[in-house]
Amino acid sequence: MLNALANQGFLPRNGQNIDENTTAKALDTALNIPPEFGKLLHKAAVRTNPTGNVTNSFNLDHLARHNILEHDASLSRQDAAFGDNIAFNDTVFNETRSNWQETIDVQQVAKARLARVNTSNTTNPNFGFTKIGEQFSVGESAAYLIVLGNKTTRTANRTVVEYLFGK
Repeated sequence: MLNALANQGFLPRNGQNIDENTTAKALDTALNIPPEFGKLLHKAAVRTNPTGNVTNSFNLDHLARHNILEHDASLSRQDAAFGDNIAFNDTVFNETRSNWQETIDVQQVAKARLARVNTSNTTNPNFGFTKIGEQFSVGESAAYLIVLGNKTTRTANRTVVEYLFGK
């Protein structure tokens, strides 16, 4: 999702030195995520910076560091054990979206996540979750329904969700 925000100019297009205010403003402006929650997400992202919390910033490529926030069973990226865990992966995403109908509801979100966890668990000999990785896995599943969906019906339009994942 953050790559899409950088591609659209809400975050620095080069993905470098993203500070707390930039993160909070981008998430608020683009996705209507309250700034306080955006700052909390930024704090988690800073953990991925290999230099530590010296600059209180992160680069988008830092987020790919395995078993910090990045985790096995991503909805759109292959597991780090198989190579590139940064680039969008059509095969992985096709499995995710095979569980969706035109209107995505919470049951389909859960089914898609469970399918990815099961696939990773059976194909990745190094499969596992850190505590924070598991939390982010659950959070990313909920996020696309909450952020892109209808708050009343608790559903999201599949086309919109697919568009954002593909960016």
